[in-house]
Amino acid sequence: MIVCSCNVLSDHDVRHAVNNADELPRNAKQVYGCLGCSAECGRCARTITTIIEQALGPCVDGCLAGCQHNQAVSQDDGFAFAAA
Repeated sequence: MIVCSCNVLSDHDVRHAVNNADELPRNAKQVYGCLGCSAECGRCARTITTIIEQALGPCVDGCLAGCQHNQAVSQDDGFAFAAA
């Protein structure tokens, strides 16, 4: 479904940005930045915020200790470590 007609962004685009960005976007402006665009009319901001909330769940304001978003795997040694 297209959530931003100005930038032609789908809900899939937004979810992909939230789930795959190095720095988790926690608001619409950060999602736009991840997708290389900016808000035009702003009508989609509420929908993008809802998608972020659904994707991050209880971590929407900040990652909790031990959450899946707070983990990174080092390519060098294969051990998982918590991101700072």
